[in-house]
Amino acid sequence: MLTALEKGVKGGVWFSLIDKVYAKANLSAGCSQVRANGGAAGVDHVATEDFAAHLETNLEKLTEALRQGTYNPQAVRRVYIPKPDGTQRPLGIPTVRDRVVQTAIRNVLEPIYERDFAEHSYGFRPGRGCKDALHRVDELLKAGHYYVVDADLKSYFDSIPHERLMQRIRSKIADGRVLHLLEQFLTQGILDGLDEWTPEEGTPQGAVISPLLANIYLDPLDHLLAGQGLAMVRYADDFVILCRTPEEAQRALALVQQWTAEVGLTLHPTKTRLVDIRQEGFDFLGYHFQTTKTGIQHWPRKKSLDKLKDSLRAKTKRTNGTALLCIITAVNRTLRGWFGYFKHSYKITFPPLDSWIRMRLRSILRKRQGRRGRGRGADHQRWPNKFFAEQGLYSLVEAHRLACQSSRG
Repeated sequence: MLTALEKGVKGGVWFSLIDKVYAKANLSAGCSQVRANGGAAGVDHVATEDFAAHLETNLEKLTEALRQGTYNPQAVRRVYIPKPDGTQRPLGIPTVRDRVVQTAIRNVLEPIYERDFAEHSYGFRPGRGCKDALHRVDELLKAGHYYVVDADLKSYFDSIPHERLMQRIRSKIADGRVLHLLEQFLTQGILDGLDEWTPEEGTPQGAVISPLLANIYLDPLDHLLAGQGLAMVRYADDFVILCRTPEEAQRALALVQQWTAEVGLTLHPTKTRLVDIRQEGFDFLGYHFQTTKTGIQHWPRKKSLDKLKDSLRAKTKRTNGTALLCIITAVNRTLRGWFGYFKHSYKITFPPLDSWIRMRLRSILRKRQGRRGRGRGADHQRWPNKFFAEQGLYSLVEAHRLACQSSRG
């Protein structure tokens, strides 16, 4: 298969792939990947560790079922994840055995599609990530692409038309059993409490195979815009098109509007807009990009900051009876993870956050002395910044200073 990937296959269509899917080494690798990702049990209540405890038997059963064509996915368990705006995002949890099989399919299909995916697609691809996409946006803005098509696909993962998606897949994949498996995963039942139904469109969010299928469906748009000389940066269904003139931006938006209408997708009417970065900003992958007196800068968007503060508030309630060092340890874990992603932000981002965190900790100490209200005023002398540094509190300002030093070095 590796040789074929290098030289290509006749007609660009792959006929015999199912044996690669059920190969024991591939299924075993799939299980390792599923275990590494963790996740809850599906409708069969079998956790990843339960599946791994009887690995040989389970892999033999999967191999045989896939070889004989008798494999049938189980229903997906629906759960809801709270969003910052108070609404809930639905998430599907397939069974571990289904996640293993989907991973094995992805391991086979991904290299085939990676050969032809567009350069400006960054989401859910090996060796690429958010930071690469953000770097490219920053690069284009600083090169004079001031006019931005800030696009939003309405409920993209839930609205992909099944038959059109399968037609796109059939243009490269002709193995009937692999195609049948993909169709089964697209239409596997959704179990929400006591209710169960079969989806008629969309790829199940939470399914291992969904990001690859989502990239396959948007790939023609990537190549259409690249062929028109337009600078697009896409991460899954989140993308921006950066242009040098307002006319170019209008042309890009018209192309996207026409293409999405033809393939059964919808651009969000209020969230899709044209932006002149010198007059207003835009959000992309958790960051806000905007022109300042010092040039084009980026920092965490408001939702990203709110999410961080909500997480820290839960760890720094005034009534928290845990030892201060334990509270600081928990706070540090959150701060390190957050800074790992947002360390490239404009430097003025970090001092107010450090100050706000120390205020929360001073309020706890103030409460323990029987005082009311937030930590402020004389509390800065009672517990100066140096006190928290000595307690090991992670400083975003210091972390940013060291990160800048390291990058200059």
